[in-house]
Amino acid sequence: MNNIIRNIETHPLTWRLRKDKKPVWFDEYTKKEGYSGFKKALKNFSSEEIIKLIIKSKLRGRGGAGFYTGLKWSLIPKKKKNTDIIYLLCNADEMEPGTYKDRLLMEQMPHQLIEGMMISAFAIQANIGYIFLRGEYIKAEQSLRRAIIEAKEQKLLGQNILNTTFDFEIFIHTGAGRYICGEETALINSLEGRRPNPRSKPPFPAEVGLWGKPTCVNNVETLSNIPAILNNGVQWYLNLSKKSNDTGTKMMGFCGKVNQPGVWELPFGITAREILENYANGMCKNHSLKAWQPGGAGTDFLLEKHLDIKMDFYSIASAGSRLGTGISIAIDNKTSIVSVVRNLEEFFARESCGLCTPCRDGLPWIVQILCSIEKSKGLSKDIKILKNLCYQLGPGKSFCAHAPGAIEPLQSALKFFPEEFEKGIIKFIEK
Repeated sequence: MNNIIRNIETHPLTWRLRKDKKPVWFDEYTKKEGYSGFKKALKNFSSEEIIKLIIKSKLRGRGGAGFYTGLKWSLIPKKKKNTDIIYLLCNADEMEPGTYKDRLLMEQMPHQLIEGMMISAFAIQANIGYIFLRGEYIKAEQSLRRAIIEAKEQKLLGQNILNTTFDFEIFIHTGAGRYICGEETALINSLEGRRPNPRSKPPFPAEVGLWGKPTCVNNVETLSNIPAILNNGVQWYLNLSKKSNDTGTKMMGFCGKVNQPGVWELPFGITAREILENYANGMCKNHSLKAWQPGGAGTDFLLEKHLDIKMDFYSIASAGSRLGTGISIAIDNKTSIVSVVRNLEEFFARESCGLCTPCRDGLPWIVQILCSIEKSKGLSKDIKILKNLCYQLGPGKSFCAHAPGAIEPLQSALKFFPEEFEKGIIKFIEK
């Protein structure tokens, strides 16, 4: 297994982490160049210059969709007067099964996220920020609340920050535990106290977001990248991942029946095999890899032969899946793929907001069929129905991306492991 040496040049997100895994509080954070990126931003750059800098850095959203961050910021309209309101929302509702990267950053590096939000708010001229936090992340909430208090005591949050005209406040909102809140407009509805249904787009949140005001929603890991880019420059950031067209580093990991499940900060372009064998220390004894999901429950399965593909947005998409959150799930040879998919689809059916018919009715139907196949009571027509449901719930046929994501593990399991589904079909009663 690799002996991980984190340093400021190669691990911008995690080089400050303590060996005892305790949070890095204000004094230690500032000794390790904390808030120097924010001070540099306020002193040396205008809002427009920071947006251009982030565009040049090619930073992509780390929540799963991979939208370019600088481009997203550039869509926020400029203030016409100082009393105009713009919101910055941090999506910290990490509900993807098997994913825990944002949790680590918030629990142990809360000031890095706050600094990232401060720079982002200055760039888009936001004066109010919310961290929409998964309710079960109690320790992360405690870390963030203390860090906000420390930042306020140092006059880094509030009014006339560092004797400038920049005002910014951050509030924490703990969610009630709904996966759909990962969709940014559902998150906005939930923050407003409404049912978390996704909204029609257009208008997009950049124009009409939280309480009708321009709003930018960024993920925890995305925002945590910002201070290092300001500190070290765009060219340094572009050079971090030499084997990929994607830039910077990414929190990646492996879970499942591996010897050392975990999450590590790694450069884009590393292969999944390197992560599995050198960091997760391979599969557990007497287990072999049957399939894996590259970036969470809502991504297509890949096989052992795909392990040498680069872990970046383009390469994983070329193989037929998505990078997603970058935290891979290993499925071992002793686990039924039908049972795995049934378990995932139960989750997605429960987490559907119920707004549109394909998602609301299609996902429970899939679960019902998979339960029958799992009990070896499936009918021969069931596989055809499952394939048709994969089409009916595909991209463009439902209100948001929940249903298309939900059927990704099913459609890939049907493609790679048809014999396991056929094994659960009883044919003698179909006469």
